[in-house]
Amino acid sequence: MAEVQSIRLSIPEYQELGLPKDGIAVNQPSLKPKNWHWWLLVALNIAFLLIGQSAAVLLGRFYYDQGGNSKWMATLVQTAAFPILLLPLFLFPSSQNPSTTSTDSAQPSIVTVVVVYLFLGILIAGDNMLYSVGLLYLSASTYALICASQLAFNAVFSFFINSQKFTALILNCIVLLTLSASLIAVRSDSAEPEGVSKGKYVLGFLCTLGASAAYSLILSLMQLSFQKVLKKQTFSIVLQMQIFTSLVATCACIVGLFASGEWKGLKEEMDQFGKGKVSYVMTLVWTAVSWQICSVGVVGLIFVASSLFSNVISTLALPLVPVAAVILLHDKMDGVKVVAMLLAIWGFASYLYQHYIDDSKLKAKQTNINEVTNGSMS
Repeated sequence: MAEVQSIRLSIPEYQELGLPKDGIAVNQPSLKPKNWHWWLLVALNIAFLLIGQSAAVLLGRFYYDQGGNSKWMATLVQTAAFPILLLPLFLFPSSQNPSTTSTDSAQPSIVTVVVVYLFLGILIAGDNMLYSVGLLYLSASTYALICASQLAFNAVFSFFINSQKFTALILNCIVLLTLSASLIAVRSDSAEPEGVSKGKYVLGFLCTLGASAAYSLILSLMQLSFQKVLKKQTFSIVLQMQIFTSLVATCACIVGLFASGEWKGLKEEMDQFGKGKVSYVMTLVWTAVSWQICSVGVVGLIFVASSLFSNVISTLALPLVPVAAVILLHDKMDGVKVVAMLLAIWGFASYLYQHYIDDSKLKAKQTNINEVTNGSMS
């Protein structure tokens, strides 16, 4: 979510194996068992993603609950800690996933790459602002449930931009997530943050829904950028995409903070913060760090597993936030929210199962090709 920029990349294996290209990349499954080092790395990156995303959303809600009201500051912290990503970039500068590297040696011009990063970075800044407004007027649990709609938007944008094929399971996912978001839309706002009017609740709902749609659009455009512009996927290239788009988004947020005049009220906001000045600073710092911990998990899963797997785990974190919000922030979990959460999980499971089927077909196709190849050589 927000800066949780799970990137869907296009790979050639689907076309090479004669399977329909669905626009959502799934790295070719390995036909040999993974060793414990691989599973440990996957588990570590899953932990980074789930903990980082959940903590960032809860800290963002805590910031508003304790008196923070700067939407631009809440937006800025979603990308401001991007220098953290320089560490893995320096440690693994040339790491490469051979199954996702394009054979096209043509390199894009610097101007083209800069334009792509600028365009995506500005989109990310706008998307993060929508998320900030949504979280301002919604409880953390309601916010997370609405964000689950991003999978449905993903399917729609991937169909038009990345030529994804619709299936019964994908349509089932879209219907269930739409119902889930609709339940949240029509429910009473009595469980929302204190002082939130009906109008502000509707605004928060629309902004969060719009942010989820914009986030899905960004994912599809990123996939298109890797396929048509960058034409390759290595660990360092994926990290560079994260770093440079975050840099542009951060600069845009700084401009917005000063242009809006919100920077003038930051000192007063700090002085009046419910838990004190130190808590104010630490809340912003750890929110920023949490988003980047999440980004490290996202990038790590893209490289060691697949972009699909990274996106699925990102969505899996969404049902965890309402539970954590009830325990830590004392959000109310009424019957409507429970039903909405169950529908979201059901839709998520449908989406995951569809790609499990796709992976199984891919593996079977690869096995047949290997058998034919081995038979012709013997």
